Amino acid sequence: MSGPARRGPAPPPGAARPRPRTGLRSAVGGPGALRAAVPAAAAVLAALLAAAAGWSVRNAPEPSHAGRAPARTGAEQAGPDKPSSTPYALQQAEFVVGPGAWSPASGPHSAPRPPIVSREQWGADERLRHEPGEYAHAVRVVFVHHTDNPNDYDCAEVPSLLRAMYGDHATGRDWDDIGYNFLVDRCGTVYEGRAGGTDRPVVGAHAQGFNKGSAGIAAIGTFHEGTPVPAALTDAIARLVAWKLGLAGVDPRGRAALVSTNSMSRYRKGDRAVFDTVSGHRDGDPTDCPGAAMAERLPEIRQKAARLQGR
Repeated sequence: MSGPARRGPAPPPGAARPRPRTGLRSAVGGPGALRAAVPAAAAVLAALLAAAAGWSVRNAPEPSHAGRAPARTGAEQAGPDKPSSTPYALQQAEFVVGPGAWSPASGPHSAPRPPIVSREQWGADERLRHEPGEYAHAVRVVFVHHTDNPNDYDCAEVPSLLRAMYGDHATGRDWDDIGYNFLVDRCGTVYEGRAGGTDRPVVGAHAQGFNKGSAGIAAIGTFHEGTPVPAALTDAIARLVAWKLGLAGVDPRGRAALVSTNSMSRYRKGDRAVFDTVSGHRDGDPTDCPGAAMAERLPEIRQKAARLQGR
């Protein structure tokens, strides 16, 4: 039978008493356990930092291009992402660290915010919306679209065009709001699209499978092959791209990786896809949007946006 614990001799008067075991060292059980705990704590910290930066730190498989559907119009391939079994963390952080993925800018690169006509100014009826806005961690890719409207509209009529489009998207298509994050008319005016804040990473309903982590900019009009594209329109898109991507330090001439959240895109659900940071809708979905004429202008838009960021 064991007896009571023996006490050592009392310290001489004036001697320092041993300090009680407190804090992390005591909690983990001594130096050996502390050394074992440090790597785990570092891993947790790294995961938190990666999530804050909008990355999913994992080795993703290369995309499969099998089973692509025939091209469709932009409207058919827009809309919110369908419910997915993709893990929540992956849906919230679609940016994959790896070869060809987005990497942080080496220094601050930003551009001035262009004038943007607000939803209130173009007359959006906010009673049509019922769901709160959804947000990604950051915008790493811009998808450029066209709206398939006739090109001979009067720019003074654009607010009424937007109200009609908003009603169609919100109620006719059941997207709860206009699908695009921004719209630009042929006169170079930029309009706020989907609600939630122009400077925030609002998840739109414009690119099936790749709405999270992207912004949709729609050129009002139809820009199939051979159609003239107004310089005022492309210049305004470049200014908008420079500012929007600059908020996250993204180079408009770079490339970024997103993960498809459903198989209605050109990639199967869960596949990793690497895009130009300024891409056409057709790069992610089986559609001809934004039209061949607008697609031909994307290199020019990338270069001008980069210059506006001071690159």
